[in-house]
Amino acid sequence: MKRHDPRPRVLAAAAVGLAGLAAAALLGSQAFQRHPATADPPTPPAPGAPQAADVAGPSAAPALPRSAPLRLDVARIGVRAPLMSLAKNRDQTVETPPLSRAQEPGWYRLGPAPGSRGAAVIIGHVDTADGPAVFHRLGELRQGDRVGVLRADGRTALFRIDSVERFDKDLFPTRRVYGDPGHAAIRLITCGGRFDRGSGHYTDNVIAFGHLVGSAGAGTR
Repeated sequence: MKRHDPRPRVLAAAAVGLAGLAAAALLGSQAFQRHPATADPPTPPAPGAPQAADVAGPSAAPALPRSAPLRLDVARIGVRAPLMSLAKNRDQTVETPPLSRAQEPGWYRLGPAPGSRGAAVIIGHVDTADGPAVFHRLGELRQGDRVGVLRADGRTALFRIDSVERFDKDLFPTRRVYGDPGHAAIRLITCGGRFDRGSGHYTDNVIAFGHLVGSAGAGTR
């Protein structure tokens, strides 16, 4: 289902970038703003800000010790891809996966790891000038779908999707996405909506919210 698109090569999934990143548990969102796909995101809440609301509540499984993620598996949308590690650019925005590796999502390593307490953020491109990228079908996820993240400790953190929502980039839900929900959560982020040829980026963000329901593999009890 590869398609060719004459649009310029953009950071379609673009990053979760931050101007003035506050703490490991709280970040912002990069290309999910106005301007070209690498525009700065909203400023995250300051450390100690109230926790974000989360629909998972007490149904979330106990958090796991921190361990770096290696691979993302999302059966519903046909994703089974290695996870690269992302940090920050010199301007304090979060790095995005390079377009040369548009079929690989990236984990923001300065925030929570998938399975540990907090909202682990994974960013993926929606497309490039050459066709669909790794998160092209992210908007097809539904409540109840499962996401697996293989970790360096041999465990696979298992998440349940709570909702998949689309937001105007000027109304990015920073606190909801990056606030500490009090348990292990995951956020999968890409771009969506209408492609604005004038600015060279999409008008919206597509965000999948999920919570940890268990783990499998080495070390599981």
